[in-house]
Amino acid sequence: MHATTDTQLKPELTKLGRRLRALRNERGWTLEELARRTGISEAYLSRLESGDRQPSLAVLLNLAQTYGLTLPLLFEPALEAASQEHKATAGVIIRAKDAATKEGNGLFYTSLAGSLPTANLHPIRVKVPAERKQEQLYQHDGEEWLYVLSGKVVLALADEEYLLHPGDAAHFDASTPHRLLAKGERDAEILLVACATPRSLLKSYL
Repeated sequence: MHATTDTQLKPELTKLGRRLRALRNERGWTLEELARRTGISEAYLSRLESGDRQPSLAVLLNLAQTYGLTLPLLFEPALEAASQEHKATAGVIIRAKDAATKEGNGLFYTSLAGSLPTANLHPIRVKVPAERKQEQLYQHDGEEWLYVLSGKVVLALADEEYLLHPGDAAHFDASTPHRLLAKGERDAEILLVACATPRSLLKSYL
């Protein structure tokens, strides 16, 4: 990531770090406890809370799952407060103007999830820039389904790579190391739905 991008993102990373620290403190967890629950190192979590590390989408999904929140609620405490007032709401309409786009490890993602506190699905629109070069593979609990909207995407799953065209879809266990790259000179866009491990099942391992 370029220095200019670091500077541009610093205010957002600082805000996110404060939010993550507040969520952890609200639950009375130490960094050690959060590391145990997420499988993320204490050092990495500490840098996230200090605003010194840009999290990947996989890390954000992991944290949202651990805190029992959707991605929008992970970022915005005001949304969390609003969701508590509407617990009985069966569904929420997400207007295009209200869907904020975030950047993480070279991906631009727009969460399309509502503010339901018990939601287990995380629908996300993801733009994969053509210039993105990423060798690291990511993994987390749950499963992912994706659908290519435009451009061409190379999906790496462990040691295999698959070229996906518009209209193609993929469904896989998110604990399998995976990575997304655009193929060619054009950006790609996908619709991704991540499903966290059900909380009742997850708790049996904690």
